[in-house]
Amino acid sequence: MTTELRPFHLAIPVDDIETNRSFYRDVLGCKEGRSSDHWVDFDFYGHQLVIHLKERSPKEQQNNPVDGKEVPIPHFGVVLDMPTFGKLSESLQKRNVKFIIEPYVRFEGETGEQATMFFKDPSGNALEFKAFKNLDQLFAK
Repeated sequence: MTTELRPFHLAIPVDDIETNRSFYRDVLGCKEGRSSDHWVDFDFYGHQLVIHLKERSPKEQQNNPVDGKEVPIPHFGVVLDMPTFGKLSESLQKRNVKFIIEPYVRFEGETGEQATMFFKDPSGNALEFKAFKNLDQLFAK
């Protein structure tokens, strides 16, 4: 069964609109859409991401062990193709983005083999970008 992929909408809190606007627009290359002084829409690889100005309450970062790494929970991101993942990874490294988990290949030689990387936006929201060796294995068991 083929299902049309629909864009998702995700709204996240940020503690500084201008710093995060610059990060998503200039560092990640997301096209900016509508905005106000309290929120900004972005085209996040075909999905609608909205940053909302909200003072963050201090909370402990949760992690989940995966493939010998501590994966931050919660996190969000997008699945890219391998060439785009490589270009983004190189761009982030050149911009000295601090990685939570540096780009590497996870589950190598297994079902679901994928390149992945984790980093945070300026407000501390964790992002994961990944690319599957075989996209048909995105939902494989």
